[in-house]
Amino acid sequence: MASKNNASDENTIRELVENWASAVRSKNIGGILANHSSDILMFDVPPPFQSKGIEAYRKTWDLFFSSWAQDSGVFDIIEMQVTAGNDVAFVTARMRCEDIEKSGERTELEFRLTIGLRKIGGQWTVLHEHHSVPAD
Repeated sequence: MASKNNASDENTIRELVENWASAVRSKNIGGILANHSSDILMFDVPPPFQSKGIEAYRKTWDLFFSSWAQDSGVFDIIEMQVTAGNDVAFVTARMRCEDIEKSGERTELEFRLTIGLRKIGGQWTVLHEHHSVPAD
């Protein structure tokens, strides 16, 4: 059974991830970067597969948004689990994003998300983010 503090932390982290996904939907770079460490390490689906540091992480979002032909506003959490200790936590989630091609055709992608967090100065901070798709 989770302690009262862990349940509160789990809710805080769930809200942090939901706010991040909302920021992606609205292309809000400041919101996307919020709560991420300056030393973040991210593994992503499209190249570059590994990004180190907040500036490299930010550039992956510039690339992501430049590939959207039309704004579909779809970047959804399908399922999310949060496990939180006193100062370390992780999130696993199934996600879905969608792009609308210039032809009007919709392209959907389901992917996996794993996030590693650490409580620093009383705030949960994302240190690691990993997006992946199943291998064919």
